[in-house]
Amino acid sequence: MSQPSPSVNEHDHGKPVPRIFLIGSLVVLAVFIWLVSLLWPLLEGRLTGLSTLQIGVLASLVAGLMTAVGALPIFFLRRISQSVEDAMMGFGAGVMLSATAFELVLPSVEQAEAQYGGVGMAILVLSVGMALGGGALLALHKCVPHEHFHIGPQSGADPAKIRRVWLFIFAIALHNLPEGLAVGVGFGGEEVSDGVTLAIAIGLQNMPEGLVVAIALLSLGYSKWAAFGVTLLTGLVQPIGGLIGAGAITLMEFLLPWGLAFAAGAMLFVISHEIIPESHRKGHEAQATVGVLVGFVALIAIDLAL
Repeated sequence: MSQPSPSVNEHDHGKPVPRIFLIGSLVVLAVFIWLVSLLWPLLEGRLTGLSTLQIGVLASLVAGLMTAVGALPIFFLRRISQSVEDAMMGFGAGVMLSATAFELVLPSVEQAEAQYGGVGMAILVLSVGMALGGGALLALHKCVPHEHFHIGPQSGADPAKIRRVWLFIFAIALHNLPEGLAVGVGFGGEEVSDGVTLAIAIGLQNMPEGLVVAIALLSLGYSKWAAFGVTLLTGLVQPIGGLIGAGAITLMEFLLPWGLAFAAGAMLFVISHEIIPESHRKGHEAQATVGVLVGFVALIAIDLAL
């Protein structure tokens, strides 16, 4: 469907984001973690009064809106350097990988042990649930036409490039559904902080995706506001997934360990099949790998802060 070619960023005009952008992003991330730890006691009291369904939909909505937040730099910049983009995508992958391990896999095992009373059964639930989650995403990707995070070489708004860009945007919207599902399911456990950490992880990962989507639309000649609006719509798929996940756990509590495992499998599929390969495709593997490491540790820091 797609061909090896330069990113759309290399054909755009305007001032690229300097590397200092990465340093500034790390500073902002550190401040964000500090604010989370500072405000969490107040926020926790407000969230505990909400039902699983309410908090699941609300959190997945906030996480989805972070896609639009990530697109805001288009109002000041026309493009970003490919190395910065790959580092940002790597960061998103690291955050999601950490969230999958600590906020989905481990809680799934704990819930399965509590329900079935044995480690063997817990491992079976985790294995089957993750296989179903990854298999469902694989089947969806095979059945529904889409494009990976790779934009073709053509310059100008020719039909081939338009098709690739819109399939790429559809792919972003497509994998926002299981991410929203994961957030909704994540609030089914006893610890609200687990769900909040997961929602923060998805929100952080959505930001670089939102920026890439918006820049891709700018390359087709769309206005900044139109690009921002479409990016916002791709993020609004997540509350739908959040509603499905939180609703299923609310109605059938025994499904919680299965739902967590299913969401973990779906998330790992997205990380392995979409994000990491794309971030390593254009010759900036080192930057992308550093991004993965920073994202993984950052999510652990946020989890500890909560």
